Amino acid sequence: MTGPKGGYYKAELGEPHKFDPTFRGPVHNRGCTDVLCCVIFVIVILGYIVLGTVAWMHGDARKVVYPTDSYGQFCGQQGTPNANKAILFYFNILQCANPTVLINLQCPTTQLCVSKCPDRFATYIDMQLNYRRNKSYWDYYKQFCKPSFDNPDKSVSLVLQDEDCPSMIVPSRPFLQRCFPDFITRNGTLTVANKTSFKDGHGKTRSVVDLRDAANGITSLLDAKEVGVKIFEDYASSWFWILIGLVISMLVSLIFILLLRFTAGVLFWMVIFGVIVAVGYGIWHCYWEYSSLKGKPSSDITISDIGFQTDFRVYLQLTQTWLIFMISLAVIEAIIILVLIFLRNRVRIAIALLKEGSKAIGCLMSTLFYPIITFLLLALCIAYWAVTAVFLASSGDAVYKVMSTRPDCKYTNLTCDPKTFSQSNVTKLCPASQCTFAFYGGESLYHRYIFVLQLCNLLVFLWLVNFTIALGQCTLAGAFASYYWALRKPEDIPPSPLASSFGRALRYHTGSLAFGALILSIVQFIRIILEYLDHKLKGAHNAFTRFLLCCLKCCFWCLEHFIKFMNRNAYIMISIYGKNFCASARDAFFLLMRNVMRVAVLDKVTDFLLFLGKLLISGSVGVLAFFFFTRQIPVIQEEVPSLNYYWVPLLTVIFGSYMIAHGFFNVYAMCVDTLFLCFCEDLERNDGSPSKPYYMPPGLHRILNKTDQGGKKYAVS
Repeated sequence: MTGPKGGYYKAELGEPHKFDPTFRGPVHNRGCTDVLCCVIFVIVILGYIVLGTVAWMHGDARKVVYPTDSYGQFCGQQGTPNANKAILFYFNILQCANPTVLINLQCPTTQLCVSKCPDRFATYIDMQLNYRRNKSYWDYYKQFCKPSFDNPDKSVSLVLQDEDCPSMIVPSRPFLQRCFPDFITRNGTLTVANKTSFKDGHGKTRSVVDLRDAANGITSLLDAKEVGVKIFEDYASSWFWILIGLVISMLVSLIFILLLRFTAGVLFWMVIFGVIVAVGYGIWHCYWEYSSLKGKPSSDITISDIGFQTDFRVYLQLTQTWLIFMISLAVIEAIIILVLIFLRNRVRIAIALLKEGSKAIGCLMSTLFYPIITFLLLALCIAYWAVTAVFLASSGDAVYKVMSTRPDCKYTNLTCDPKTFSQSNVTKLCPASQCTFAFYGGESLYHRYIFVLQLCNLLVFLWLVNFTIALGQCTLAGAFASYYWALRKPEDIPPSPLASSFGRALRYHTGSLAFGALILSIVQFIRIILEYLDHKLKGAHNAFTRFLLCCLKCCFWCLEHFIKFMNRNAYIMISIYGKNFCASARDAFFLLMRNVMRVAVLDKVTDFLLFLGKLLISGSVGVLAFFFFTRQIPVIQEEVPSLNYYWVPLLTVIFGSYMIAHGFFNVYAMCVDTLFLCFCEDLERNDGSPSKPYYMPPGLHRILNKTDQGGKKYAVS
């Protein structure tokens, strides 16, 4: 609070800054802050590089790129016997319908690398009967047998028992480098090669529906494969027009921000008036529905009497429903009107700051393109995290497990050695079992802690991402603070404010930014763990556990958003005064508490206007893209590429436009937040006298009803 001569008394919520006649914006002579956290951050980054190197040394990307047969060999890997055999073939795909597939993520049948998928129905029995008069039967069939097997005279029972050859083959096509039945629906009937049934090689005739059941979940992947190919084709033919749409959205975003300088007030009041009118119409409509139903029989039943109904139209036939709607809308309308009446001056301050934000961006146009740097740094973090995660997941040697179609086999899921498996007792006790490749792993200390290393990879990734965002916020805040604290704009704005702010943030405040990012990353990490536990416990019937987990998720969601808000303002104070994170967060908190009503109004007004701008830009560009890709613009109708799905480029343009607008408007929001904190500091530091002049623009002078000391009145808003 102010004293009679512009001095300051100690405030309840922290102590305002004392007047410093030499203060002219962001402090340039500053020292390093939170050095310990900076050292820890650098050590963690070096450790992260070591982790990625170790994962690269132990991992094998081929395990992700290439499918693996039952012997742990890669299909299609150059320099191996399977170099020309890039497709995985299942001996008996009917076994893939076994429930163990869901548990082991492996089909309990022999899997072999082949050069091409079968293109016909055939059984080993039929082949053996026919090959003596025509050797081509065996020449074709043996390419789906084990490479070492070349004895078509061996008895059928022994061949099938030793898994030398498949009992049958069916027409298939490759998908994700694996052979799956070539399903085709004709006149509503599922067929494979125009057949609805086939021989299974064991003397039975089966329906192709059994094949579909065996490939349950894979058929949808086959459809997804076709859709994916078509989507890729659409991107290949429309990328140029998508790029044009994104460029248009970038230009519109830039124009919108510049126009806010002149239209922020008009736009806001038009939207508020529209909301008031819309809610008023809703009240009238609810009253009209209530009056219409009042005299009808059975309309006066209460909602509690009819209970829960899946058809919500039932509730619309009750007078109580419309009465509740009408009262709710009336309360909302009253709140909006009362807020506008009692907070009209603060709304005017918010609009003035929005206009000033447009002026600041107009003077510092380079700030609009800083998100590109943030995007590149985030892309680098995401790429490094993904590659490290893949190499960690693919670390280790091939692990083989017993796969059996018999539910009573006690050896199922136990590890085994494929070289000695045929001589073990398992084959005698579980005749239909196989020793097949399961996954990659190991028993070393490194392999035992792969999961822990993945968690470390995730935590450091979150830390780097939040640090990158914090660096951008601090850099932009420093640039916009240089604008605000220039007494004569733009003459007193220092040269290259964005580059200078970036250098200060990186040189002096890496530790403080890392400290704030670490706090947020830990909360986000805990939220991810809670989401993981929630996913694992979805089938749990313990109501208390579900309730506790839900409460924890809600609390940490609120905590994360609060920390994001406080970090953002702490970074602004760091960029201005150069203090450490805790001191800056404390100063920002008390400054915001001393201006809590202004904070609430400004935050919501800014968020609402910018959200409206994002919707307006993405929606308008989306409408233009819709008319273009659906050939409804006659002038350029011939230029539209032929597409499988016109919604592919359309949704890409809409989403891309929204993200571009989000990037531009994030800069704008950071500008307004920085100007707001500087504005609050300005009010507490200065009183408008010649010795302590205000740095705020004339528009805010008039709104606050403040003049220089030679004026007639002083009034603190």
